[in-house]
Parts: sequence; C-alpha cells; structure tokens
Amino acid sequence: MKTVRLSPADNVVTAISQLAVGDEGATAVIPRGHKMATAPIPKGDPVRKYAQIIGYAASDIAVGDHVHTHNVEFRNVDAEYEFGTNLRPPEPQEPATFQGYRRPNGKVGTRNYIAVMASVNCSATAARMIADHFTAEKLAAYPNVDGVAAFHHGTGCAMATNGEGFEALQRVMWGYARNPNVGGVLMAGLGCETNQIDWLVEAMGITPGPLFQTMNIQDVGGLRKTIELGIKKVEAMLPLVNEFERESCPASELTVALQCGGSDAWSGITANPALGYACDMLVAQGGTGVLAETPEIYGAEHLLTARAVNREVGEKLIGLIHWWEDYTARNGGSMDNNPSPGNKKGGLTTILEKSLGAAAKGGTTPLTGVYKYAEPVTAKGFTFMDSPGYDPASVTGQIASGCNLVAFTTGRGSAFGAKPSPSIKIATNSEMFNRMTEDMDVNAGRIITEGASVEEVGREIFQLLLDVASGKQSKSEAQGLGDYEFVPWQIGAVM
Repeated sequence: MKTVRLSPADNVVTAISQLAVGDEGATAVIPRGHKMATAPIPKGDPVRKYAQIIGYAASDIAVGDHVHTHNVEFRNVDAEYEFGTNLRPPEPQEPATFQGYRRPNGKVGTRNYIAVMASVNCSATAARMIADHFTAEKLAAYPNVDGVAAFHHGTGCAMATNGEGFEALQRVMWGYARNPNVGGVLMAGLGCETNQIDWLVEAMGITPGPLFQTMNIQDVGGLRKTIELGIKKVEAMLPLVNEFERESCPASELTVALQCGGSDAWSGITANPALGYACDMLVAQGGTGVLAETPEIYGAEHLLTARAVNREVGEKLIGLIHWWEDYTARNGGSMDNNPSPGNKKGGLTTILEKSLGAAAKGGTTPLTGVYKYAEPVTAKGFTFMDSPGYDPASVTGQIASGCNLVAFTTGRGSAFGAKPSPSIKIATNSEMFNRMTEDMDVNAGRIITEGASVEEVGREIFQLLLDVASGKQSKSEAQGLGDYEFVPWQIGAVM
C-alpha cells in the first residue's frame, strides 16, 4: 500500500511515499504526503478529503493527477450549523493520578516557578537580568523550585486603554500570574507605560504580599537599582516557594493546551487524532482540554458546533469565525493565507484541509465552553479558546487561560517549548521523528509505518502527560526552551 484513503466519500488519496508516473495509477510525480485524484474532478467541482470539502477544482483534474495548490482553489465557508446533534459522552476510565503542587486556592500545578513579569517592553531587560541571576547553582538549595523565569514582551504601551488589545494583554498578565505552575510573582514596570501595574492589581483584586511583589524602574531609581531590588525580592520568595511539595492529585486537575505547528498532511491522520483520543481520556477523568487557533478550525467549525452542549456555546464559536473573517478582510488578507509555505510543502492545500485535520486534536466529546483569548477557562471537558494560528501567541493565551500542560503536534518539525507549562511534542511522521529525536517526545508516525492504532498512540500520549505533569522533563524542556516564547497577541493600533 502506497496511499491512504480516509473515507469512501473522498475523491483523493494521500501518498505514503513518493509516487512515480504510472505508480498506483499516478499520471505525475506525487510527493510523499500529497494528494492524488481517484476520480475525475471537473473544474468547479468540490475536492473531498475526510468526507468533507477541502476546496474546488480550479481546472479539470483527471484520475491520477497531483491535486494541490496548482489546481485547487479556496472558497469562503458557507456552512449550515447544527447545535448539540453529535454529543458523545466520554467512556469511563480507571481513575488516574499525578504528582502535582497543590496551591492554597485549590488549583494544582505541574511545575513550581517564580515568574518575573515585565508590564511593558521598557522593563524587559530588567526582568531578563533579574531572572538570569538565578542560575542552577544558585537554585540548588531549593529543590522544589523549577526555576526563575522572565516573561517579557514587545508591547505594553502606545495602545488604547479600552480596546481589545489592552484587555487581552491584561488577561495574559493576570493569567500568567495566577497560573498554578507559578508559586511566586514579581512584576516589573517602567512607570509611565499604558499597561500600569497598579491598574492591573486593582482590576484583578490582587493583594500584594510575600509571593506577589511589584516595582517600577522610575520609582526605584533606574535600571541597576531595579535589578538589585528585584534580585532581593526573588531571594526572599525562594524559601517560601520551596515549601510547596508534590503530592498525589487526580488527573481532573490537568488543563492541557491542544496545539499544533508546522503541520503536514499526516497531522490529521496520525498525531491529531491520537491527541484527540488522549483528550477524550483526559475528559473522562474530569480534566480539561483547550483547543485554540481559530483560523485553523475555519471550515471545520460546523463539526464543533454539532458537539456544543447548547446553542449558546455553539453560537459563541460562530461569532469568533465571523470576527476573524472581518479581521482578515479589513487587513487585506484572506482566511486562506494560512496554511504557511511549509504546510503546503507538507501536502496541505487549503485552510479547509488544514482545519479539518487540526480539529481532530479535540477528540470526540462535547464542547463545553468557548472563551476569549487568555480568558480563564472555567468549564471542565473539551473547550475552545480564541487565538491566532501563530503558535507562540496561541500557547501564551492558553497558558494564561489556566493550562498547566501543552501537547503540541508537528509534521514539519517545530522546535517549540513553553514556560511555565511544559510542552510535549508529538511527531506526525516517522521520518521527521527520526531526524529530530532530540525535540520529539512521541512518534505518532508509527500509525502509518508500523501499523500502530490511533488508540494505542493516544494512550501513550495520555501516560506521557501524567509523567510530565509529575515532573518528568519533556524534550523541549530539557533543552531549555520557553524563555522567549511568551508572545501576547497584539491586537489593534499601535499609537
């Protein structure tokens, strides 16, 4: 077998290995992971994969032809939505546990960090230098502290204080400060920025104390003095944060960011369905999965509204789709600007094809809630959070929403990691897994190369989530990734 057919309704198959002219009926060279027509597709007729429309023939396509960007065109979605017509409760599972850090508010962390947060780019260097002071040698006396991490960014000023961008940034700041993987927080500002720390503290009802400290450069008296004071404040936090110890906690306390990046044609066949199976297992435990990247469910959102627990949840998702259609249009773009060049090289032709594969990360259980970017996720089960498809910005929002783990599928090979929530990497194909073994945690490509089942790989992913939640380092974590992947989504005008 050199091709994969995903549904009897499909008029294309996917090449497992490169097909030469005449091989398996090919009339041209079909690269690995790309599509070949199995029936004539006249110009204007739909191209179907996953039993869904992924585009329309831009010219007549013959049996055996290579089907890709040269002969397939994108059209905007015009879907008819159903609500709550495909509700599948999760299958019962044996209770699972992990070793986590239980916080005073009842939340459970998988890591125990001290976060040094910059309110504005002007205090980014101060935050970075404070965190850099705390080397592994200096932290050796505090074995329960995973690290001192700086979270700095390129915004925080010259923005409207009543716009979507400002509100999103404040949700990110507050969300990281209260993420259960953070045991102590130091916020550092400049003093005159739009994103005032005092406003954030007041708006969120935060009471500063030993484990929540603030300062700004202008009041302290300059950069050097700010760095020195910041180091002293973190030194005072360390013994307090070190008092948190791991204890047995139910898997229901896990909130997992479901993410993909550098996708290819195998994403929707191997890694994403396997992660979806793991998500179903998590939901059965009472845990939470958070899907995101709204532009990357475009064309598949009708599958999610059918899983919405009620019409209100489904309509919130449709509202996000309409917002993105308007957002891209007024900025001179198209929803089909995603997929990226790398996605297309990997065999993905349109955003519709990419979205149908990406949505599989969410498994099959009911959609229980839809949230704004970086908004706290309060519902248990499978949920959705609005975000761009740009991975660092999307994961930043998911961590701010409360995710204490990240599960990240990739086909082209994304070198991504996150702090304070560790990220496991799931390869869609064996070739890339073998080439990037130092970066990949799970080889979902075994579903194609070794005949492993989606369920088998899904269980492997779920067990790894428990292990990493208990302290095992993921591949990206072991390489030190995560210090520069804090990227709040910048929406709106910069003035």
